Amino acid sequence: MSNLLVVGSMAIDSVKTPFGERDEAVGGSATYFSIAASFFAKIRLLAVVGRDFPEDTLNFLRARGVDLAGLERSDGQTFRWKGEYGYDLNTAHTLETRLNVFQSFRPQVPPAYKESEYLFLANIDPGLQASVLDQVKSPRFTACDTMNFWISGKREELLETLRRVDAVVINEAEARELAGESNIVRAARKVLAMGPETVVIKRGEYGALLFQNEHIFSAPGLPLEHIYDPTGAGDSFAGGFMGYLASTGDMTQAGFRRAVIYGSVMASFNVESFSYDRMRTLTAAEVHARYGEFSDLAHFERL
Repeated sequence: MSNLLVVGSMAIDSVKTPFGERDEAVGGSATYFSIAASFFAKIRLLAVVGRDFPEDTLNFLRARGVDLAGLERSDGQTFRWKGEYGYDLNTAHTLETRLNVFQSFRPQVPPAYKESEYLFLANIDPGLQASVLDQVKSPRFTACDTMNFWISGKREELLETLRRVDAVVINEAEARELAGESNIVRAARKVLAMGPETVVIKRGEYGALLFQNEHIFSAPGLPLEHIYDPTGAGDSFAGGFMGYLASTGDMTQAGFRRAVIYGSVMASFNVESFSYDRMRTLTAAEVHARYGEFSDLAHFERL
């Protein structure tokens, strides 16, 4: 089984949605990504937490087989985020952000991690993403995420990172802002021209789009009856997507299509609870059964 390295944030969130709220819930891009990806591949995690980060979460990650040798424990408090969602669960409204120990995070890739075959650069400063790319030796496949804050504030550094990765996984609003295009197809084409050979656009409850050269694949969103918290859904999507690719090494169009569906599967489970509660009880059998549900949902015969 291939090794998949992720660098990103681990956080403590306070979240309110129309269906409930949770204070001091564990979150962060690297946390959600690692849990989702651990159903497919061996995960190596590169992040920083404060002394206040819950030990039971670290134990859960270890139990999922996540390698925490790259986790830095610093004096001070863990990165904290407070946000709220309206009935449009696709958009988070940030109420408060406290970077805390994450503010001085300078990722140092442990020697054992430098040979990682797959690398995912979660949503962090593009300068830090580039520094990790500098430290990892010839990975087979690299992908990154980003956000509006970096697109507008550190565009040149972000463009340099995009020139160096194989894929980018972003949401619709980010794709439009990055490309300066309102039409999502034209936006994806412009992002492809920036360097990555694969662009995956997350569309929340409406599914996801995969762009490669002239190839477009549209994955459906699974209609769910119970959605409690979309926080981390995009990171879980990326975990399923990258985890599947790392587990199979299948870089064909069919392989990427399956990876997008497995990403959608993991995101669909993530939103069924606050924090990563649903992932605590999730089984591999449930994951593969839901993949089948996605297949049935979109299947039709060609005339």
